[in-house]
Amino acid sequence: MRIAVIGMGTMGTPMAQNLLKANHQVCVFNRTTTKAEALVNDGATVALSPAEAAAQADVVLVCVSDTADVQDVLTQEQTGVIHTIQPGSLVIDCSSISPRVTRDLGTQFAAKEVGYVDAPVSGGSEGAIHGTLAIMCGGTKEDMARAMPILQVIGKNVTHVGPRGAGQVTKAINQIAIAGTYRAIAEGLVLASRSDIDPKKVVEAICGGAAASWVMDHRSDNMINNEYPLGFRLSLHRKDLNIALEAGKELGVSLRLTKLVAEAKDTLIASGYGDEDMWAIARGVRSESDLPQKPF
Repeated sequence: MRIAVIGMGTMGTPMAQNLLKANHQVCVFNRTTTKAEALVNDGATVALSPAEAAAQADVVLVCVSDTADVQDVLTQEQTGVIHTIQPGSLVIDCSSISPRVTRDLGTQFAAKEVGYVDAPVSGGSEGAIHGTLAIMCGGTKEDMARAMPILQVIGKNVTHVGPRGAGQVTKAINQIAIAGTYRAIAEGLVLASRSDIDPKKVVEAICGGAAASWVMDHRSDNMINNEYPLGFRLSLHRKDLNIALEAGKELGVSLRLTKLVAEAKDTLIASGYGDEDMWAIARGVRSESDLPQKPF
């Protein structure tokens, strides 16, 4: 299958590499051309615009940073995908963006007889590299059936949750849940430190019970060591929380915890930590508790 992949970031690059390994014909585009050219040795071709990438593609897969970026690559005058994509093709958007904008984009492409699936992902850079992402999808049953062979290459758990936009709402819910979990674990580890208890022993003790979680298993050591190697940038997670807060406002849903975590992330970003990984929220808990920025 001929696939255009737009966005060669932390997630998009390994997605494209996995599609190449699955013997698809892959054309890539990135605003920083050198990032796209890095995939030539893997067998990819490089386009100079989203429109060029889409012109011969059966499927256009997008993975860029935010709502405005998706709108630009898909609909920008002259260079946008919508100007060259052929009827009968399919757009799969793996970005995390506004559900409302997603529905609008889907309508625009439907008018061109092009399918549209919003398919935001979870699982971080590890999941993108290993093709084990969780993918939450919105779209028609027909478009989902066409998207599945692609999504099953880049992800392990692919769920069709509803019509266009439903995938983005589900991703916002995912970000709400994980934000609260990171904050809660960070607070618990700081409490352990203040109580002169080895936080590693605390993790060992509570992981055998109801507090066990993926975050506890995979991220507590980083919080304890106060090291946050980049997997998913804190500033991008803050953007996702804003999507959740906007959706909550539109629907009249109280998201008090989400707002608290968003404000904590704003403080960290203002302090220069926006490019660290999202679990650097532990830094904020340390600061609020007057703990030094060093391992527990």
